[in-house]
Amino acid sequence: MSAEMISILVLVAVFVIATTRSINMGALSFAAAFGVGTLAADLDADGVFAGFPGDLFVVLAGVTYLFAIARANGTTDWLVHASVRLVRGRVALIPWVMFAVTGALTAIGAVSPGAVAIVAPLALGFAAQYGISPLLMGIMVVHGAQAGGFSPTSVYGSTVNSIVDREDLPGNEGVLFLSSLVVNTVIAGIVYVVVTRRSRAASAKTREPAVVAVGGGSGPGPVTTGGGTGDGAGLPEAPRLDPPRIATLLGLVALVTGALAFDLDVGLTAITIAVVLSAIWPDTSKAAVSEISWSTVFLICGVLTYVAVLDEMGTIEWAGEAVSDIGIPLLAALLLCYIGAIVSAFASSVGIMGALIPLAVPFLAAGEVGAVGMIAALAVSATVVDVSPFSTNGALVLANAEDVDRDRFFRQLMIYGGVVVVIAPAVVWLAFVVPGWG
Repeated sequence: MSAEMISILVLVAVFVIATTRSINMGALSFAAAFGVGTLAADLDADGVFAGFPGDLFVVLAGVTYLFAIARANGTTDWLVHASVRLVRGRVALIPWVMFAVTGALTAIGAVSPGAVAIVAPLALGFAAQYGISPLLMGIMVVHGAQAGGFSPTSVYGSTVNSIVDREDLPGNEGVLFLSSLVVNTVIAGIVYVVVTRRSRAASAKTREPAVVAVGGGSGPGPVTTGGGTGDGAGLPEAPRLDPPRIATLLGLVALVTGALAFDLDVGLTAITIAVVLSAIWPDTSKAAVSEISWSTVFLICGVLTYVAVLDEMGTIEWAGEAVSDIGIPLLAALLLCYIGAIVSAFASSVGIMGALIPLAVPFLAAGEVGAVGMIAALAVSATVVDVSPFSTNGALVLANAEDVDRDRFFRQLMIYGGVVVVIAPAVVWLAFVVPGWG
């Protein structure tokens, strides 16, 4: 067996072990990089460490550090509660508010599971209280997280853009962000319409007022979808804006402006803003460093270090030639999208992106498929399936659902996740790859 094949099998083993044994994939990847690099590629420690993505480490640590401060000083609570208050009792809009809030949190730097962990308890609590389908609410929260997940200042967006830069591929940050935003918004809209129509049909048979969706919790009573009374009764008061929260909001605006308008490094800018906030308000920020999403940082840096070993030993070129040998570039592209979706439904989305995009480099460099469209299709395919109950986001939704039959709710999430795995890769392939973007 060739060294290239061994290195690919080790990569597959990393994903399988991480999924079945709950071991951090980054730790496994570092171990694999050491073992494969030493035994199969004849690399010393310096050769293995040469592939460590130091620039991406700063980005990931920086944006999650700033977001940890925002969470510690109550800025994220203010954003969530203020957004809910905006609907002023219009219960039918609450799922969309949760979609938007979760998307905003990931867009400004929250890791996707972190944003879902913040919003899901509140969102599913509203679902139980106001008779909204917990399935609908959970789907809206997860797709909201992915809708904002590829902004230039987000963890996913920063990761993919860094990989594209490191591999010297043509990229387009705006296309990547808008691709995920549009796909997830359309999916959320379809689900919302389907569920609310089912609700109206069911209410017509029972002659009861139409609630937001069928299958809601046992709240104080059904609430009509006609827009609500506008008095906001029962909605929580948003925390007041104080100087730390105002400064944090301004810092988030400055991060987005600096990245988009002045092309400032996202990681260094985020760390600078976080340090300034910590220096002024140390009491609310002292625990923020420990709240950085170190597991995610560890995971991504480990996977990319192993991928760098693969590149050094020629596996990337070998795999790219194997994909090209299929003979039908569009079919090969579709296959990669399905691999990303299927694996991501059970494993780390950002981990599979970190592996698939570099493996597709020789295939993309040949110019047979547009790189911009292919990268967008891979990114969306690998993240849109995160509503699966086997993924972190889906598990968070399942764990926070109130007044539900958990076995039935698990089956609903699994069925919905399966439908997305089957349909979404083909749709994004048709939308982004077939037209030949970039």
